[in-house]
Amino acid sequence: MKAVLCKQFGPPESLVIEDLPSPKPGAGEVVVTVKAASVNFPDVLIIQNKYQVKPPLPFSPGSELAGIVKEVGDGVANARPGDRVIAFATYGAFAEECLVPAARLVPIPAGMDYVTAASFLLTYGTSHHALKNRAATIPGETLLVLGAAGGVGIAAIEIGKVLGLRVIACASSGDKLAVCRQHGADEVINYAAEDLREAIKRVAGGKGVDVIYDAVGGPYAEAALRSSNWRARFLVIGFASGEIPKLPLNLPLLMERSIVGVYWGEWTRRTPGEFAAAVKELGEWYAQGKLKPHVSSQYPLAQAAAALSELAARKAKGKVVIVP
Repeated sequence: MKAVLCKQFGPPESLVIEDLPSPKPGAGEVVVTVKAASVNFPDVLIIQNKYQVKPPLPFSPGSELAGIVKEVGDGVANARPGDRVIAFATYGAFAEECLVPAARLVPIPAGMDYVTAASFLLTYGTSHHALKNRAATIPGETLLVLGAAGGVGIAAIEIGKVLGLRVIACASSGDKLAVCRQHGADEVINYAAEDLREAIKRVAGGKGVDVIYDAVGGPYAEAALRSSNWRARFLVIGFASGEIPKLPLNLPLLMERSIVGVYWGEWTRRTPGEFAAAVKELGEWYAQGKLKPHVSSQYPLAQAAAALSELAARKAKGKVVIVP
């Protein structure tokens, strides 16, 4: 099988494509024939040795995929050859076949194609967990989404609307904000063109926001936090800007605001029952037409470096997908 390999840590251009033997499943493992694999920001970090997970070299990046079960190992009861599945491997998805723990498989919802399936659960799962579990949002509250045109950002917009929130989407260009509007944003802010705090005052009618969804980090975090209400919740999703903000702790103190970490992957491992319930609800919302993943571009396996570069440069709108 062909696989994208990281043989030395570095930028996407340092990746290579090689032929490798097909993996064989051990006990509790499954081999999946990869039909589509989405690109996520941790994939950009892991190949540069900047992620909390540090696999031994060489390895194939890619953590989220959709495909068909090819072979199962001993003791696997939740999958059989031929099953259509979404799978999560900490790494290894940018290949024609991927070895995955059976516990990390989810059936593809009925009617969902492979490209959509590979783009669905990590982004929508993260946003569902963030807004429903960690922020405990209440219908009628105002949600501010930073980096709203990215995969998790669009998911946050759509899930925010399902939960009855007023959604303000923030992004760095007009075309990105147009996509946010298409996915349900009530108001939009171009934070590259105007002062974020002044813009929030304008679109929020002089009021603050109740929940901040921050997948970007960098200079916009503090401005957003200063523009939030009494007992607002600031959700720490990630740092796509490459800069981890240093927030003054008097800001949470003065308005009893909460800074809340969101680590979806660890939550799925610690609370499998809650995760299963969330997957069921997300599948129902998709079937009802409430969730519509946005895939901005698709690349063949040989152009995996270009796919990663598009995401790293923050040019993507929605999801970028690799199709072996």
